[in-house]
Amino acid sequence: MKKEKFMIRDYYKEERPRERMIHDGPKSLSNQEILAILLRTGSRDESVVQLAHRVIEKFEGLRTMRDATLEELTEIKGIGEAKATQLFAAIELGRRVTNLNFDERYVIRTPEDCANYLMHEMRFLPQEHFVVLFLNTKNQVIHKQSVFIGSLNRSVVHPREIFREAVKRSAASFVCAHNHPSGDPTPSKEDIESTKRLVSAGKIMGIEMLDHLIIGENQFTSMKAQGYI
Repeated sequence: MKKEKFMIRDYYKEERPRERMIHDGPKSLSNQEILAILLRTGSRDESVVQLAHRVIEKFEGLRTMRDATLEELTEIKGIGEAKATQLFAAIELGRRVTNLNFDERYVIRTPEDCANYLMHEMRFLPQEHFVVLFLNTKNQVIHKQSVFIGSLNRSVVHPREIFREAVKRSAASFVCAHNHPSGDPTPSKEDIESTKRLVSAGKIMGIEMLDHLIIGENQFTSMKAQGYI
């Protein structure tokens, strides 16, 4: 039985993604419809909405698509170099918008402030990354640095790496954070030990460690709130 073609022109005008975005706003659209707007056109065999659906299916959702390469995009039937470049540019723009705070003097006063600053960047990382935020006397972020990238279940950081950078940046204090790729932010024995070691070193150096956050899947644990600092 021949598959029926259903093109974008077959939609009622008010149901087309672009018209719906104009009339109802972007939040009214599904991921597939937003992607369809970026792709602009389909082909003689399928509508742009159907093409968008296949793209999302290919990457099993937006989580994996955010790391797509141009080569992976052009492997999809109906996605040529021009469409792949459009999508690639949109993904990169979204990444830059998410990271805008890193170019500003962001103030950290609570564990939530730190989590908001780092969550989008760290929640998807496949390995543990140990990141340090160096702060001035006003608790403004003056520098962010990854000091260690470890295995999937362990991260080991020596205090000297952190305090060398803290002295170089004339930091008054610092906050550490690392992610658990499993998505569970429960502290491990190593997390607790490394936190205590850094707190002790900070007291000797006169550069206070304000907190150590463990980033999971849209959740986090503050070692200060847990009583380890």
